[in-house]
Amino acid sequence: MTPVPGSDRSPGRPRARIDAAVFAATLSTIDEFGYTRATVDRIATGAGVAKTTIYRRWPSKGELVTACLLDTFGPAPLEGEDRQEIMASAVRWAVAKIGEPGVGAAFAGVFTDAINDASLRRILSDRLQDPYRLALQEALGETEERVLFFIDVTVGTLLHRLGMTGGPMAPADVDALVGMLVRELAHDDGNR
Repeated sequence: MTPVPGSDRSPGRPRARIDAAVFAATLSTIDEFGYTRATVDRIATGAGVAKTTIYRRWPSKGELVTACLLDTFGPAPLEGEDRQEIMASAVRWAVAKIGEPGVGAAFAGVFTDAINDASLRRILSDRLQDPYRLALQEALGETEERVLFFIDVTVGTLLHRLGMTGGPMAPADVDALVGMLVRELAHDDGNR
């Protein structure tokens, strides 16, 4: 893309640059101040944009944080030769992502807000959970109910540990979590 003659605008996608700056500011602000005190004003200041720029893209803090989490997590790297390896890679990926600065607090904060906000719950379900649920269903050949159990146990356990200790799970505990989930979701001749 060439710039318009006489303009100072450089080529590229300004929206992508702004989104990246806002997402980085969102996580750093949450990491510094906590979810509740990470206001849209503080995020806008950290990103070097006007608050109206944020609200034009994301009408609420919950929508902003959900979009930020989607950007941070990206596609799930469901790697492995068999179901056990795929489940283990999914859990370890979630552990690593939730352990990044600001991510676990953003996750926990937006989930807490969603308890009393049906609209935000739909956004989280449709935009954040469903893409991962569908990918896991396909990769594991499991039902929606079983994959939701896998997601609930994994994310719930990781966020609980973070909330209780302020830090991620120890590697031995991650290994135990993987082992429990692998045993629970092992095929048992279709009896589930």
